[in-house]
Amino acid sequence: MVADVRGVVRPVESVMGLFPSPPRLLALGEPTHGEDVLLDLRNDLFERLVEQEGYRTIAIESDCLAGLVVDDYVTGGAGTLDEVMERGFSHGFGASPANRELVRRMRAHNEDRPAAERLRFAGFDGPLEISGAASPRPALTALHTYLAARVDACLLACTGETLDRLLGADERWTDPAAMMDPSHSVGRSEEAVRLRLLADDLVALLDAQTPDLIAASSREEWERARLCGRTATGLLLYHSWMADTSPGRMTRLIGLRDAMMAANLLALAERGPVLVHAHNRHLQRERSTMRLGALNLEWWSAGALVSARLGEEYAFLATALGTLRHRGVGTPPPETVEGLLYGLSEERSVVGARDLVSALGDTRLTPRVSPYFGYFPLDPAHLADNDGIVFVRNLGPTATTSSSAPDTP
Repeated sequence: MVADVRGVVRPVESVMGLFPSPPRLLALGEPTHGEDVLLDLRNDLFERLVEQEGYRTIAIESDCLAGLVVDDYVTGGAGTLDEVMERGFSHGFGASPANRELVRRMRAHNEDRPAAERLRFAGFDGPLEISGAASPRPALTALHTYLAARVDACLLACTGETLDRLLGADERWTDPAAMMDPSHSVGRSEEAVRLRLLADDLVALLDAQTPDLIAASSREEWERARLCGRTATGLLLYHSWMADTSPGRMTRLIGLRDAMMAANLLALAERGPVLVHAHNRHLQRERSTMRLGALNLEWWSAGALVSARLGEEYAFLATALGTLRHRGVGTPPPETVEGLLYGLSEERSVVGARDLVSALGDTRLTPRVSPYFGYFPLDPAHLADNDGIVFVRNLGPTATTSSSAPDTP
């Protein structure tokens, strides 16, 4: 069996040979957060995609609004690298040396290049953390400000002062107790309900006035306004479900996060080919599942939603690990996907997932059980739902391992 499988294993540098043509969205997943070795691999892949395949955008699992700070820096040099790493990332990812190196490389590449050739950075997650959701104020006020400067006042559903009054103090929206206790959420207050209607109206106005708005500003500014609109409506809906008391509350919250991610990725795909990097669970095609206390949650990931829309223009490479010894993950059993690939003695490799399934024939692999809750092994029952598997045989502790990143997708 090993000899047959060895025949479908490729050097990781030949990953694009898995595809007949470069996909519009190439998604590279990671099975755990906080390991800079995996981010170094991502950085190297992006560099090859830029040089050989014409990719210009990278999108990572980070706050989409904060990501604008990074994009302004890499495209035009706004701010300093230290400021960008502090303000431009969520989830603690700004502390990663590999993320810092990515931003540094992108800025260096863009020096003295025309706009059409510059690399672009995007976060595609919502302004969401494990502890809760951000206030919709930044997104909603930015959208209103953009429109108020360019359309007749009589077309606007409200003034900026009205929005400010309805939003109130940001602390009302960001109370961490609301994540687990709906009674602490303001998401279904009279003000929040009114804000959802106003946000929908502003987004509709943005769409209806598209030709004039692009002519009066630029496509870039219009796209940012669209991002603010998606984020404002997404956050308000998320806060509404934080206030819900039904059994479907957590399922809706988890699903809404991935839906916000998917909407951002589809918008980025309109601009050109994108390398996407996030947890495997956010990029996979199969239905996502998670057990939370007594609840068994099921929802569709961002990858599944995007794949349903883009078809073959979406491709997913899942990353799998052999060992993660500094997290207590030792040599994988030989009857697992990771164990099978571990036995080939390649430190880094890539295999076509469907080629692997074909080579396995009637051989059945078993799921790997991880002693570390932050590492999610591959499910052998869904191998064929991936386009490829990037395998890293040994992932040990390094000076670039980020300890501040979250342990959940």
